[in-house]
Amino acid sequence: MIVAWRDQHSAAQDRVAVAGFFHLDLAQSVEAAGEGFSEQCRLVYQGQKPAPNMQSWKGIAVEKDRLVAFSDGVIAVIITIMVLEMKAPHDGSLSALEETAPAFLGYLLSFMYVAIYWNNHHHLFHLVRHVDGTMLWANLHLLFWLSIIPFATSWIGEHPFSPASTAVYGVALVMAAIAWYLLQVVIIRAQGSGSALARAIGSDIKGKVSAPLYVAGILLALVDTRISDAI
Repeated sequence: MIVAWRDQHSAAQDRVAVAGFFHLDLAQSVEAAGEGFSEQCRLVYQGQKPAPNMQSWKGIAVEKDRLVAFSDGVIAVIITIMVLEMKAPHDGSLSALEETAPAFLGYLLSFMYVAIYWNNHHHLFHLVRHVDGTMLWANLHLLFWLSIIPFATSWIGEHPFSPASTAVYGVALVMAAIAWYLLQVVIIRAQGSGSALARAIGSDIKGKVSAPLYVAGILLALVDTRISDAI
């Protein structure tokens, strides 16, 4: 039926092909890229010839969706790995759960930490109009340090009072915080200081303070792990 419709209405064939290939409708295009991109969509839907920059449509709509989907998948795998690292006690008594308390607390802390990053990442890219190569690499840099967290969580769960495991856990946290800050800087630089993202972030005092606190926690782990854990 669709084939017959396209044969009978050859003037609309290009409109169907473009919309199908990019998985876009007019409302999505307006939300994704603003007036410039929506004007191109309007021309296509009206059967007019758009400007010769249709390849940028894929960069605006598809690449952003791929980046977000890939990031969601990596974060989901990170959380899955962390919970699989928790081993059930061999004894069937409730008292045996005490042995797993450090591992569970480490998982709980790391889960909350990764969940906060996922939530912030979700809201961050709602304000991103398009992505470029620098953003892709900055995002991969963030995902790399987040992927280190399961290893650090497993180690600190097995050796909760070890200065080395505590310091490594702190390094994973501080490097993820730095990677997040760099991602924000790259996006704001691409979109401009007057963009919606720049206005939403503002001075970001919390983000700037967190990294020095993590560094202090790493150094204090060599002195007393209890103080480091508290920070």
